[in-house]
Amino acid sequence: MTQREPDVFTIADEADLIRVRKVLRTEAEAVGLNLVDATKLITAGSELARNILYYATGRRGRVGVERVYLKGRRGVRATFADDGPGIENIEAALTDGFSTRGSLGLGLPGARRLVDDMTLTSVAGSGTTVVIVKWQR
Repeated sequence: MTQREPDVFTIADEADLIRVRKVLRTEAEAVGLNLVDATKLITAGSELARNILYYATGRRGRVGVERVYLKGRRGVRATFADDGPGIENIEAALTDGFSTRGSLGLGLPGARRLVDDMTLTSVAGSGTTVVIVKWQR
């Protein structure tokens, strides 16, 4: 259950990465995440937003950030979506060391380790959506 509609905005350039981090920090503070958990959420969100710039068609995508409340728990959910080429092999993409750009291949698996919940859906040719949640401890 959410308290209000999510803040949704476009990811189209490097300046939007700063906005993602700022919004995630504000929401993390609002639900009472401690500094370590807030930093993990911000780091994961920054990586996912950067992936939109690297991989999405036209370097564009969307992110929605919202506070979530479930069974007395408070957290922050962020949804990153694009209409890019999609991920052909999700299992491989979530494996440390896998990269299609010659990087270290730590982005998606690293983001997954930093948050409490992560779902990734993708269809080749139709885009990718990644949802992350960090809960207050």
